[in-house]
Amino acid sequence: MSRQINLPIPNMLSSVELCAGAGGQALGLEQAGFDHECVAEIDRDACQTLRLNRPEWNVWEGDIKDFDPAPFKGVDLVAGGLPCPPFSIAGKQLGEKDERNLFPVALDIIDEIKPGAVMIENVRGFLGAAFEDYRQQLKTRLQKMGYWCDWRLLNASDFGVPQLRPRVIIVAIKHSFADAYEWPEANPHNPKTVGETLGGLMAENGWRGVQHWIERADDIAPTIVGGSKKHGGPDLGPTRARAAWQTLGVNGKSIAPEAPEPDFVGMPRLTVPMVARIQGFPDDWQFYGKKTSAYRQVGNAFPPPVAKAVAKRVNAAISMPGLSHQVRTVA
Repeated sequence: MSRQINLPIPNMLSSVELCAGAGGQALGLEQAGFDHECVAEIDRDACQTLRLNRPEWNVWEGDIKDFDPAPFKGVDLVAGGLPCPPFSIAGKQLGEKDERNLFPVALDIIDEIKPGAVMIENVRGFLGAAFEDYRQQLKTRLQKMGYWCDWRLLNASDFGVPQLRPRVIIVAIKHSFADAYEWPEANPHNPKTVGETLGGLMAENGWRGVQHWIERADDIAPTIVGGSKKHGGPDLGPTRARAAWQTLGVNGKSIAPEAPEPDFVGMPRLTVPMVARIQGFPDDWQFYGKKTSAYRQVGNAFPPPVAKAVAKRVNAAISMPGLSHQVRTVA
């Protein structure tokens, strides 16, 4: 059985994040004691979101195929939320043959930076039988680069996020730190329901039916679906997802500009701030761009509480007494 680690967050360690999106993982890493030397992202609106919320961060805008790792050699952690379509069950599952697969690029960057640890998030489809050989190739290369490597499917609801949202987390740690790493344990209690989570936001404009709605929305949310620039709009997902939302009293066909008015009758729609709260973002995290762009940023994000839970364990492992606190000094 995994022992409980109740260590305080150590001094800030350094990190570089690839494909940072709107900052879900970056925020979780920050909360876990990592100071970002660089966050890289290709989407312009997402970069503006990062700058809007953390003007002190070094935001690198562009394709990571053009990213220069040289200035960041030896940082403690390289993290990333690599594009999920190559492995998504909703797509063609082309994996390594998909031009959007950035694992080879990320591994080249990791090989040059040589961090103490690596943390990469991807979709559940990554664990599919079709990608078994590819997973082994990734592990073999990381081992040759000097890392112990493992992955686990984590549900966001186990870490206080009011939606299921299963995601694969890949962790690789230099062999000198590997024995100190343990996966985070699930919370001992269930997360709040959708009604409990969003009741206050639904009531912002004085909606008289909010209490009845809170009682109906008595379960956690389906997985938030962000969509892509080519497919999907500001809605809560395909037919099956929208049907699941309907059982919670939510109209998932589109995103609302604001909370229901006092005399509203029917099923309310969610606003971008509501979706962000379901994803585990703090209410003061702002999203740049129009509604569709903002919603996609939120929907494609890695929930900060899950990123924080894993990153705290990574931080604890590479900050163990007797080991160099600044990994860049370790061969």
